[in-house]
Amino acid sequence: MRLSDASAVIRPRTNWEAMDLGVLLSQRHRYLLMTSWAIVTLPIFALLSLMLWDSPSLALFLFWWLKPAFDRLPLYILSKAMFGETPTLKQALRQWPRLLQPQLLASLTWRRLSLSRSFLMPVVQLEGLEGEARQQRLRVLLQRNAGAAQWLTIIGVHLESALWVGLMVLFYMLLPLQVELDWGWQTLITAAVQEWRWLEHLTNAFYALVLVVWEPIYVACGFSLYLNRRTRLEAWDIELVFRRLRQRLTPVVTLLLIAILLVPTTQSVWAAEPDMSPDSPRLLEQPLTSQASRDSIKAILEQPPFKNKETVTRYRFGEDKPATDNGQTPAWLKALFSLLDSQRFGALANLIEVLLWGAVIGAIGLLIWRYRDWLQAFVSRRPALHHKVTRPLPQQAFGLDLNRETLPADIAASAESLWQTNPREALGLLYRALLSHLLHDFNMALKPADTEGEVLQRVEQLQQPALLAFSKNLTGHWQNMAYGHRLPPAHLQQELCDGWRSLFGPGAAR
Repeated sequence: MRLSDASAVIRPRTNWEAMDLGVLLSQRHRYLLMTSWAIVTLPIFALLSLMLWDSPSLALFLFWWLKPAFDRLPLYILSKAMFGETPTLKQALRQWPRLLQPQLLASLTWRRLSLSRSFLMPVVQLEGLEGEARQQRLRVLLQRNAGAAQWLTIIGVHLESALWVGLMVLFYMLLPLQVELDWGWQTLITAAVQEWRWLEHLTNAFYALVLVVWEPIYVACGFSLYLNRRTRLEAWDIELVFRRLRQRLTPVVTLLLIAILLVPTTQSVWAAEPDMSPDSPRLLEQPLTSQASRDSIKAILEQPPFKNKETVTRYRFGEDKPATDNGQTPAWLKALFSLLDSQRFGALANLIEVLLWGAVIGAIGLLIWRYRDWLQAFVSRRPALHHKVTRPLPQQAFGLDLNRETLPADIAASAESLWQTNPREALGLLYRALLSHLLHDFNMALKPADTEGEVLQRVEQLQQPALLAFSKNLTGHWQNMAYGHRLPPAHLQQELCDGWRSLFGPGAAR
């Protein structure tokens, strides 16, 4: 690493200014960073999606967990490009397997959730430190930059999530109108889970595309924070000034050396030179000798402001070496110390401690007794001794009357007679009768505030596939009628009535 070849100005910066430098550095090499990241990560993402097609969330989690391994490639590119050795795409991809070797297991396990990951990654990859040497290096680096590195990760998480959600919203806005109408929320409820796997993997792919753009920027910001910290610790800017000064003075020094070599000198001239050392007899014959000057300097250094003597007197209690009295300790203080050292005070201290602990235990017991009913309701596993109050069953849901007395004797026949004149009332009769059966026959805990989706979830818990399929079909058509004012086709009208008869029998009403 040659500081003189740096592609950016080496000088101390504030933390936020250093992060701005990282953004600019990533923009300068964005094509190389984004292309190399996409070539490495997207095939792995596709492989995880294919292997875990039925678990898209797990595939996305594993891809997210492998980010520290992917981050080593952009860090390598940035470290080379910063000092004038920008690698090609082919060279960078060849180096990536070698970059994975040092401490990969640690990066993917106990160091994975570190908020300072991008700031500390160069210590392992660029400096090659491990063990105690790494810990000492981290303590030095994190003295002033720990907060900035953690804020970089926190802001990065929020920005990454915002970009991901924004990309999904953009995709939804670009859908044709007819497709958007077919993707109503009632369709999502009635459709099987397997039919929407491709949509979940598509949203995961949006996250992978977001990382192609954002993750190199995150690595560059952490790398620039690392460089800024080293600039302050090792004074890189001062070193560069001295190097430039040396380059400017090198020709002048050469000329001076040549001039000195050309001056004629002889051994006799040097031999005749008098002794100018401090201990030479010539200086000892002067009024101010070398010894006198030493004594004078020592006397000056023993006086203020070079040396300030201060006498401190304090009382010691319980130390090995007793303090000297010198007759200055008051009598009342001596009496107090003797009382504190006596056995009677120790017994009194133990008694006070017992009383304090008794007061604390008594206060805890009083609180438990005061809130015993609340604790029994939320903590105790024993059944309550008193009889449970039976709550009355709800008589309405979604504005529909669930009382069995209001239902006709033959539900299916009544619905068929109403299809031609009032289809909304016919469909409402079927749905109202279904809710009444679930409430009274299956003891389903329905609440007036329940939604259609919550009702379907409770039906699914009954473990009756035929009832669940009929309930989903009827609920979907009921929602289309109630909220979308769309009538079911004629053949489905008869199909709903036949489904009712097959489940509850002909003429089943109460």
